[in-house]
Order: sequence, then structure tokens, then C-alpha cells
Amino acid sequence: MISGGLIYMAIYYLIRILNALIFVRVILSWFPVNRNNPFIKFVYIMTEPVLGPLRSILDRSPLGGAGMMLDFSPVLAIFVFEIVLRVAAIILLR
Repeated sequence: MISGGLIYMAIYYLIRILNALIFVRVILSWFPVNRNNPFIKFVYIMTEPVLGPLRSILDRSPLGGAGMMLDFSPVLAIFVFEIVLRVAAIILLR
């Protein structure tokens, strides 16, 4: 049987890796980089399933829309990941 601590650590490391990839993606967005680079493709492939739905939610919200100059989906993703991590700790580590 798998313990709650092991499941929590798997969730923890997955979230930390995704946070790092989101951070790399944000930094890469500041520079004119070739999106055909394999590393950059990897970063986008790993982060778009998280950021894409959040971006569409933000677009439909009063904060979003066509006038938004900044993409706040990475900030929202990191915030949601931290909530998930805290809830997982409460549930799995009691």
C-alpha cells in the first residue's frame, strides 16, 4: 500500500517542476527566441495544458478581455498549484 506521504511527495515534486517550467516560459517570453528549438518546444508542451485553460478563464473574466497587455495565467497557475499543494498536505499528511 502506498502511504500518503509518498503521494504527497510525488504531487510536491510535480508541482515544483511545473512551477519551474512556468517560470522558464515567462523568462523566455521576454526574449525573441526561436520557438522551433527543442527545449523551448518542450517547455511550451509541458506548460500549455495548464496555462491555456487558465488563459481562457481570464479572458472571460472582468479582468481579462481584448485589452489585456499582460498574461496573468502564470501567476494564477502558481497560485492554484500552491493551494493544491496545501490541500494535499492537509488530506494526505494527517
